[in-house]
Amino acid sequence: MSASRTSRLDPDGRRSALLAASSERYDLAVVGGGVTGVGVALDAAARGLSVVLLDAGDLAGGTSSRSGKTAHGGLRYLEQLNFGLVAGALHERDLMIRTLAPHLVAPEPFLVPLTRRWERAYIGAGVALYDAMALVGRTGGQGGVPHHRHLSRRRALREAPGLAPDSLTGAIQYFDGRMDDARYALAVARTAATYGARLVPHARVTDVHVGGGRVRGVRVRDELSGDELDVRASAVVNAAGVWAADVQAMAGAATFEVTPSKGVHLLVERDAFDSTTGILARADDSVIILRRWYGRWLLGTTDTAYHGDRRSPTVEHDDVEYLLRNVNRYLARPLGRSDVVGAFAGLRPLLRAVRGTPATSAATTSALSRDHAVIEEPAGLVTIVGGKYTTYRVMARDAVDAAARAIGAGLPPTPTARLPLFGAAGWPVVANQLSRLAEQYGVDEVHLRRMLHRYGDELPEVLAPLAVDPTLGTPLPSAAGYLGVEFRHAVTHEGALTLSDVLVRRTRVSIEQPDAGVAAAASVAALVAPILGWDEQRQRREVDAYRSGVTHSALR
Repeated sequence: MSASRTSRLDPDGRRSALLAASSERYDLAVVGGGVTGVGVALDAAARGLSVVLLDAGDLAGGTSSRSGKTAHGGLRYLEQLNFGLVAGALHERDLMIRTLAPHLVAPEPFLVPLTRRWERAYIGAGVALYDAMALVGRTGGQGGVPHHRHLSRRRALREAPGLAPDSLTGAIQYFDGRMDDARYALAVARTAATYGARLVPHARVTDVHVGGGRVRGVRVRDELSGDELDVRASAVVNAAGVWAADVQAMAGAATFEVTPSKGVHLLVERDAFDSTTGILARADDSVIILRRWYGRWLLGTTDTAYHGDRRSPTVEHDDVEYLLRNVNRYLARPLGRSDVVGAFAGLRPLLRAVRGTPATSAATTSALSRDHAVIEEPAGLVTIVGGKYTTYRVMARDAVDAAARAIGAGLPPTPTARLPLFGAAGWPVVANQLSRLAEQYGVDEVHLRRMLHRYGDELPEVLAPLAVDPTLGTPLPSAAGYLGVEFRHAVTHEGALTLSDVLVRRTRVSIEQPDAGVAAAASVAALVAPILGWDEQRQRREVDAYRSGVTHSALR
């Protein structure tokens, strides 16, 4: 089988991948284009397997674009005594910051307010253990984030003047990683494509083929054309997240349950909270986190069982009230709805029960396990489910190991811990060239500094079309400061096929504009229409679909 070795994801490339998917046989077919699925595709391709990935929607279209956008070990899981999960996640966090994607993941400080004097010893011991576990997991003496420090009440208020003075007796500051989850998953996907993986978004798996007592492939419907095709594979990896049990059921098995947990986050204006550091504090039933995120504040999260439409979880009035009520316990100036720019809801695919083990009786999903599980039945189908974003690489490795057993293939160890993701390798060099690039293309360096942490060393290629059309270097009105060339690049290189792909995941206009980007939608559609072959009627349909998708929220 010939592999298409290019990191560029464009409409022509998708058509080629779709044709190849129907005419060739693969070692692995991966169902699900979230971070775990694209991680599986990268791991498999990097170990020499032929792989095709299929997703009913966009890459990172579900949970992987709606997370807390933090690479972290899970400080609160120490209270649950889940030391293995925390230690593994800390190792992965530092890998992301140090090696895999330093252009996308950076250390971010968090302040834990101490409300009672005895908490300094208790919480301090936990944070010290957190740092110690990270130190043990590091190799070569290289670190990922700075160590924690204890702060007096006065020092804590200097770091975060926006805290209410009577809400704390002191604080402890520690560090985790800040990122854009959708763009990180995209970097994994493009790296996988570089090593030969075929990626086909907007291709829904409608059935799993079983023959001779084992899974042989899947039936797929192209969501853009309506055409159906069969994909043959020696094994199928089910990385469908909250839909994982549905995919296994297509193969005639039912060995586990997934309980979706809804997490809601609010994007808050920068001036609404005066601080140089994020905040992690106690909430009603878990923790509340207010973290810096690309010039604004991100507030989350809720953690509640969800029983609605898994394709479009919504932000409800009670979700917003919960978040504001809990964070305002600690703030000198309470946050109100007028401070909130945008909001989103995502679903965590929590593993509730596996056949042969007792189902948990937890009253809330915050008590369900964040560990992942690999389920190897029926024969030829490997399901990877549960886990957390930060540990995606380990989950992918475990899934590919299981798939290798299913097809009887001997594989080398995964090289992905040493494999920088797309955009990472030369990004420090590009960072040194920003002034020259700004002069060359006539773009304010402020824009280039923002774009550097989106595109890494691909930034010069993103800017290249400005040599032909300088107007693409101008921010589009009502589009949160994004340049026209960024919207074009989302389609020509990053696999965006719909207006929502562009405005919700390749950029974050949908949550960075108070109107969710509705005012910019028509202009962006017109900009990408020539590349995607949209006529005026199709542009109107895309705008209408986008508007209906982003306006059903407690904020609007």
